Amino acid sequence: MSTFSRRGALGLIGGAATLPMLGTPALANTKMTVGALRFTSHAASFVAFERGYFTDEGLDVEFKFFEAAQPMAVAIASGDADYAVTAITGGLISLAEKGAAKVIGGALSEEKGIDGQMILASNAAFDAGLTSAAALDGRSFAVTQPGSSFHYMGAKIAAAEGASVKFTPLQKVGAIIGAMKSGQVDAWTIVPHIGKALSGGGAVKHIGMVADYLPDYQVTTVFTSATNASGERAQTEAFLRAFSRGAADFNAALVDKTAGDEAGVEMVKLVHKYVYADQPFEKAEKSIRNGAMRLNKDSALNMGSVEDQLGWFKSEGLVKDSITTEVLVDGSYVPMI
Repeated sequence: MSTFSRRGALGLIGGAATLPMLGTPALANTKMTVGALRFTSHAASFVAFERGYFTDEGLDVEFKFFEAAQPMAVAIASGDADYAVTAITGGLISLAEKGAAKVIGGALSEEKGIDGQMILASNAAFDAGLTSAAALDGRSFAVTQPGSSFHYMGAKIAAAEGASVKFTPLQKVGAIIGAMKSGQVDAWTIVPHIGKALSGGGAVKHIGMVADYLPDYQVTTVFTSATNASGERAQTEAFLRAFSRGAADFNAALVDKTAGDEAGVEMVKLVHKYVYADQPFEKAEKSIRNGAMRLNKDSALNMGSVEDQLGWFKSEGLVKDSITTEVLVDGSYVPMI
């Protein structure tokens, strides 16, 4: 894990969230750590940081970067991170059941008409007949950990196709990419900024889209500790306001493209500081643009998708059957859709 901190950034005007406005002096220089992955899907946090939206709210933010979702949930529960954005996992649900974490908003979503997460096949599996998700039966499917979002997506896709698959946990996205390239695993799902780069370069084959099986899937959520959700309301609302402004800027620049070409280039440059930062801008730009999926307006949360995910985790015995959406979600912060 690594950290990155920048303070005193100048704010630019962005989309306003519907959360109530509070005076920021009471929160002046409130230090907090935000968990993130180096994915385009986490851009709302990066934009809010770089454009001073967190600073506008009196928040002094430091990022802590992770390579998978479940360790981020553990960090929230332990106090190593204050707020984070990631997928719903078995680990997050179990921590919510123990009173350690709460989902407070929505982040990344699948939306019809916008390229989203891709279903990939290794070249070896493709050559052996895995040319669509309909041919998944008997194949191996890569996941980070059991109970991860990859596990959920793979299981739902396999069930829709009447297929039986073997889930192979490889802990980190980098390890999965290596296993896909070498043909050690047959299939995987991943966000487009990674999937398009891999398939476009010939390292894997693109065989389907997650949205065809999980329309309106709430891919990632905003979450925090149960203590912050219940006892730090002003701080939590301030975080969500800044985050939502970042999401609005990102959508206008790269999803709806209503902000103009120059704004699009500037947004790619901003995101490039965090995503594919080890690559030249000219190479990274295409992948970042390819990864521009919808970020929920005002951090609204798709409860239908959340309920479906929770139901699957319970049906698989990965979390207690007694856990309800009220245990997992604090619905008092953002619109529920």
